[in-house]
Amino acid sequence: MAFFQKFLQQVNDDTGFKGAPAVETAYLGTVKADPNFNAQNDVAKLKKAIETKGVDEATIVEVLAKRSNAQRQQIKAAYQQSTGKPLADALKKALKSDFEEVVLALLMTPPEYDAFEMKRAMTGLGTSEAVLTEILGTRSNKEITALKNTFKEVYGEMLEEDITCEVKGHLETTLVALCKATRSEDRNIDDGVAKSDAKALFEAGENRIGTVCSVLIDILTNRSEAQLGKILQYYGQLSKDGLAKDLEGELHGSFEDCLMTLVKSAWNKPAYFAEKLQLAMKGLGTNTDTLTRIIVSRSEIDLLKIIQEYKRMYGKTLQEDIMKETSGDYEKILLALCGTQ
Repeated sequence: MAFFQKFLQQVNDDTGFKGAPAVETAYLGTVKADPNFNAQNDVAKLKKAIETKGVDEATIVEVLAKRSNAQRQQIKAAYQQSTGKPLADALKKALKSDFEEVVLALLMTPPEYDAFEMKRAMTGLGTSEAVLTEILGTRSNKEITALKNTFKEVYGEMLEEDITCEVKGHLETTLVALCKATRSEDRNIDDGVAKSDAKALFEAGENRIGTVCSVLIDILTNRSEAQLGKILQYYGQLSKDGLAKDLEGELHGSFEDCLMTLVKSAWNKPAYFAEKLQLAMKGLGTNTDTLTRIIVSRSEIDLLKIIQEYKRMYGKTLQEDIMKETSGDYEKILLALCGTQ
C-alpha cells in the first residue's frame, strides 16, 4: 500500500495531515435544494427529455444533478402519478452505461443506494470486500441502521446474514461488528481510555510475535472517531511508525484494508474519500463504480470538503482529473454534482 505512505507520515506528524475538526457547522455538500423547485415542472421537463429523439441528456443532468435527494423523491412520486410508470424504468430504457448508473443512483434515497451497493458487492462471482468496508466503515450508526432496514425491505434478507455467507475470518467479525450500529459516537474524548487503548493496541500487534486481532477489532469498531483520533496520537508515542504503518506491517489483504479504513476515516474522512477517488482514476482504466458511488453518496454530506482535500493532497482539482479520465454525459453529470471549482 505504497500510495498510503504520505498519509502514514502525516498521521505521525502533527504539522502534516490535518485531522478532521470535532464539529462542522457549515454545509459541506455540493448539491443543494433548488429554491424554486416545482415537481410538476421537472416531471414535464424529464418526460420531454426522455421522449426527444436521441434523448436530451443535458436536461436530465440539469434537473437531477441540481435537486436535493428529497426533491428527487418528490419528482419520482409526481412522475409515477402523472404517467402511471416509475421514472427509473423510463430512464433505464432511455439511457445507457455509466451515465445511466449515476442517474439511477440519484433517484434512490441514501439508504436505498447504500443497500443497492452492498447487495451488488455480494452478488455474482466473488465479493467486493472493498465496497463493504467503505460503506460500513464510514457510515454513522443511524445510516447503518437505515441501510439494514432498507436491505431487509428491498431484498428480503438480513444484511448481517449475507455478509456472513460471503465473507469469512477476521474481516467477517469486523464487518458484522460494524453492522450492529452500536459504535460510540460521543464527541467527548476520554484521555485515560485513549492511553490504555493505545497501549493495548501496541501490545496486541507491534510489541509481540503474532497479532491479537480480536483486540484490534474490538477497539477500532467500538470507539468513536474522535476517540480513535486521540488513540492514534498516543499510539504514535509508543511506536516510531504509528498505528497505520504497524497495521500495514502486521496484516494483509481485505482485513488490513478494513482496519485501515477505520483508522483513516477516524483521522480525516474527507481525505479518505479523496484518496479513494484518486485511486479510482489512477493508472490504466477508471473504476467508474467507485467514482459514481462516492460522488453520489457524499454529494449532500461532505463532497465540498472531499474536493478541498483532493486539491491539498494531489495538487490538482478533482474536477480536472474527472475531465481527464471520463467523457461524455458521464463526465458532465459528475462535474455537475461536484459543483463549481
